[in-house]
Amino acid sequence: MEQYIIKGGVPLHGEVSIGGAKNAALGILAAAIMTDETVTIENVPNVRDTRVLLQAIEGIGAKVKYVYNNSVQINGGSICDFNVDYEYIKKIRASYYLLGALLGKYKCSQVALPGGCNIGSRPIDQHIKGFKALGADVVIEHGKISTKAEHLKGGHVYFDVVTVGATINLMLAACLADGDTILENAAKEPHIVDVANFLNAMGANIKGAGTDVIRIKGVSRLHGTTYSIIPDQIEAGTFMFASAATHGDVVVKDVIPKHLESLSAKLIEVGCQVIEGDDWVRVIGCDELKSTNVKTLPYPGFPTDMQPQMSVVLALANGSSMVTESIFENRFKYVDELNRMGCKIKVEGNTAYIEGVRRITGAQMSAPDLRAGAALVIAALSAEGLSEIDDIEYIQRGYEDFEGKLRGLGAVIERIDSEREAQKFKLKIG
Repeated sequence: MEQYIIKGGVPLHGEVSIGGAKNAALGILAAAIMTDETVTIENVPNVRDTRVLLQAIEGIGAKVKYVYNNSVQINGGSICDFNVDYEYIKKIRASYYLLGALLGKYKCSQVALPGGCNIGSRPIDQHIKGFKALGADVVIEHGKISTKAEHLKGGHVYFDVVTVGATINLMLAACLADGDTILENAAKEPHIVDVANFLNAMGANIKGAGTDVIRIKGVSRLHGTTYSIIPDQIEAGTFMFASAATHGDVVVKDVIPKHLESLSAKLIEVGCQVIEGDDWVRVIGCDELKSTNVKTLPYPGFPTDMQPQMSVVLALANGSSMVTESIFENRFKYVDELNRMGCKIKVEGNTAYIEGVRRITGAQMSAPDLRAGAALVIAALSAEGLSEIDDIEYIQRGYEDFEGKLRGLGAVIERIDSEREAQKFKLKIG
C-alpha cells in the first residue's frame, strides 16, 4: 500500500502552480454528456475522482479522449445506457451529477448511490425534492437511485439547506426542461458559477449563478464547446496554509485571489503576510503564529474543505483557538492523529478547542479522508523528524502530483509502496 514518508522542519519556499478545480470539473464532466456534439474541456485536474468519473462516462457509451494531460474531449452522442453502475462509481460522491445530466437529456437515469469521504451525513433529499419539482419520478431501491419523466417541466425549488450538489444537479436537469426553473437558497460557490458558465457556453440559459437565486430558461438542445475550468481554491488554500505552518514564503500561482479571500483573511489574523497579484497570492509565514477562532460556512464563508488545514496552523499558534464545524459532523477524525504528534486539541460536539504548542514531532499516521489527509501532510512538514502517512489514496482523490509540487517548494517527501523504498529514503536523507 502506498504511503508518504516525510522529513519535517523545512520551511517551504518558491512558487507552485494550481490546477483546475476538482469540484467544478466533476460537474462539468457530467454536463459534457448532455450534447451529442464534441466538447473539449481544458485544465481538468488529473486526480482519482475525475479519472473514475470519466471511466463511468465511457462505461455508458460516451466517447472520451485525452487530448493531452489536462485536456479531455467528450462526445455523448453514442450513449447507449442510462444505468451508471460502474464498479468504482460508489467511491466518488459526484457520481450523482450523472443523474441530473442523463435525466435532462434522456428523461431517464439510474445511478448507484454515491460514496466518497466519510465525513458525515450528506443526504440527497434535496436532489430528490428538486427532481420531483421538475416532474420526475424518483425511486431508491437495490442500492440505486432511479429517475424518470415523461416530460420534464420547469419548476420552483426552495432548498431547505444550502447544498452545492443539489444546486448543480438541478441546473443540469433544468437547462433542458420545458419552461422556466427558479432555484432559491442556492449554493454560491465558485464551482457553481463555473458549471453554469460551462452550460451557458453549450447554449443553456442560466442567470444568477453565484447568488442565492438561480433562474433557468429551458432550451431544446445543447451544443459542443471548448471550456477551461477555474483554478482549485482548496488546492491553493492547502499550499497557502502549508507556507504558514512551516514559516515559509510561497507564491501560489494561477489562482483567482477573490475566491481565496476568506482564507487570506484568516492567515492575516494569525500573523502571516499575504500579498495578492492578478492571478497569484504570496503567503509569507511569521516566526510566531497567533491564535484565532474559525467557523466553517457556505461560500463566501470559510470553507469546510479547509477546516483540517486551518486546525494544523492553529495547533502551532501561540494561545487558544476554537474551530467550529457547521457543515459536516464527522470532520474531526484527524484530531487523534495530530495529538499523537504532540498537538493539544480537544473536540466537543462540533467544536475543536486548540491549545497551541511550539513544536510537534513526526509520527506514523493514517489519512481518514481527503482534506484531513492533506492536513496531516502539512503537520508532518512542520514537525521535527520523520512521519509516515498511510491511506494516501484519499489524498490522491483531490490533489494532482501533491508530493511533486511540495518537493518543488523544498519539502522532503516521497511516495513509497514498500519497506525497501522507505529504508532507501531514510538512508538518502541521513
